[in-house]
Amino acid sequence: MTSALCEESIRSLAQAYPFLRTEVLTTTAFGRPVLALMLGDGERRVLYTAAHHANEWITAPVLLKFVEELAEAVQSGGTLYGVEAQNIVKAATIYAVPMVDPDGVDLVTGAIETGTLEYETAHRMADNYPDIPFPDGWKANLLGVDLNLQYPAGWLQAREIKFSQGYTKPGPRDYVGRAPLNQRESIALAEYTERIDPTLVLAYHTQGKVIFWQFQDYEVPGARELGEEFARLSGYALAEVPYTSSFAGYKDWFIQNFRRPGYTIEAGSGSNPLPITQFEEIYRDNLGILVTAALGLPGGA
Repeated sequence: MTSALCEESIRSLAQAYPFLRTEVLTTTAFGRPVLALMLGDGERRVLYTAAHHANEWITAPVLLKFVEELAEAVQSGGTLYGVEAQNIVKAATIYAVPMVDPDGVDLVTGAIETGTLEYETAHRMADNYPDIPFPDGWKANLLGVDLNLQYPAGWLQAREIKFSQGYTKPGPRDYVGRAPLNQRESIALAEYTERIDPTLVLAYHTQGKVIFWQFQDYEVPGARELGEEFARLSGYALAEVPYTSSFAGYKDWFIQNFRRPGYTIEAGSGSNPLPITQFEEIYRDNLGILVTAALGLPGGA
């Protein structure tokens, strides 16, 4: 999955299903678009995001396949995960950003060729971190900033933690940037989230088969119950975030600013980047989450 294939998939879906809407949220520092897809017209607004990290690109086709299957079921009058598709899109408006980090994804997947300026610039940054395999260990954007450490939700704590671990300059992973929300991708996603004002967000990552649902001691009504249902449907564990990864993430910022349920879902198992052979299992495990997040629990979140 490259940024060009993601863009082509989104354009094809919009052509095949005229009731889908698309939007360019921003272009990266290297000119690649960050795209969104919208489906449904229900009052419950949910925002699903994926590929915040370059070597977690397998999450992007998860959202693309979900949108495609739901759109096909809407058009044919069918069901998805045992639910009438029309009922899903009447209850919810679903917003999907399948690839938050298109530049980084292209580096990891080989769309950026060896010898190009983009590749060599990234390689020079990676040389500062020789223990991280290149390019497979790359999580950041092509400016060397980790996009899931960019949000003003304990950003200074994240900076302190990551600097103490040695991530003090742009590189493959864990560099928080010079300030929160100073990268085009993170700025665009934050602004899009504020504009949508969603009931709930899902942020897809890999790996570990774990669902994280908390930020510090913020109490979000119904968040645990919905997380427990996600865990039941997927077979994943509902867990607390390790302290060293507890700050400056997208879902952290959402919980802090909106006081609504936000979840980081670590899909699949193994070492990133996960092989495409895991895709079908990951999609099967997460389809129930994607449908249930759109509908919510009866009388709950």
